[in-house]
Amino acid sequence: MSAKEIMNKEEMARTLNRMVFQILEAIRSEDGFCLIGIRRGGAVLAKRMADILTKEGKKDIKIGYLDITLYRDDLSSIHDYPVLQSTEIDFDITGKNIVLVDDVIYTGRTTRAALDALIDYGRPKKILLAAFIDRGHRELPIQPDFTGKTVPTSRSEIVDVQLEEQAGCDCILINKKA
Repeated sequence: MSAKEIMNKEEMARTLNRMVFQILEAIRSEDGFCLIGIRRGGAVLAKRMADILTKEGKKDIKIGYLDITLYRDDLSSIHDYPVLQSTEIDFDITGKNIVLVDDVIYTGRTTRAALDALIDYGRPKKILLAAFIDRGHRELPIQPDFTGKTVPTSRSEIVDVQLEEQAGCDCILINKKA
């Protein structure tokens, strides 16, 4: 079976824009916030969100990128030599409102690992989760505060978020697992 496209470039741009405005609405009474994207796809989406915020006149948006590889609870089963990426958080997160950004939420385990990793950098005032795609099948009691699109899937499917910066195009596909 071939991949089925569920979002194209224009739909993705509109969805991300809507998410940014939902975040602004939710935190307008708070003292600013920081974006932290989970490597890989979440980092790209966090950068795009920061760009939208800048165009909307928001100044000094703090953005960071988080590698959760060593915090995963399945590290030994995914690869003998995992590829580490850099964590880039060049500001103190203590007392800050953090919007943690990921491309897909599935079981909740990536988010749990990200929370563990983030706490090693300080104690934020609040952490909100923005997931571009929510595909369900949670194994942990973790839910996004902001969701771009909910996509019902089976466990035999994979949601493939392709981003221009990584894959050369913007689209979201559903594939069957190999």
